[in-house]
Amino acid sequence: MPLDIAAFNSAFSRARDKIRTEPETDIAAQQAALRLLVPDDASEHDRSWTKILIDRLAEPPDPEPEWSALYHEAGQVHADAYRFGAPVEEQIAALEEARRKIFEIADRAVPEEAPHIRAMTRSLEHIERELREPSWPVQPTPDQTE
Repeated sequence: MPLDIAAFNSAFSRARDKIRTEPETDIAAQQAALRLLVPDDASEHDRSWTKILIDRLAEPPDPEPEWSALYHEAGQVHADAYRFGAPVEEQIAALEEARRKIFEIADRAVPEEAPHIRAMTRSLEHIERELREPSWPVQPTPDQTE
């Protein structure tokens, strides 16, 4: 019987979340339950990657990064960029300006943090693109009723 990857992934996610949110969780019991989901006749590949994931459950999670003031400044610029309800032109202008400011902030950041700051512009870019060229129907189609 092959490995049911969807069932394993779901069970793994639940176990990982439980371990992270409930400190009293018996990690060994969670690992044992996951091992039971890997059939004896699973492929070597499936046995290998599931073992790695199961074993990693016992490792403490990486500490949350300590972000600099520049990161938090960029986060505030990002949050302030949203102008829902404003005219589309104003929304686009705010998004453009926020992206420009965030890139300027990233240019001043340490090399390890700069890519994380620049990544803040992705969602702004997607929103701006949708405002410029909406992918949803702007006008009701004939099959839509009011």
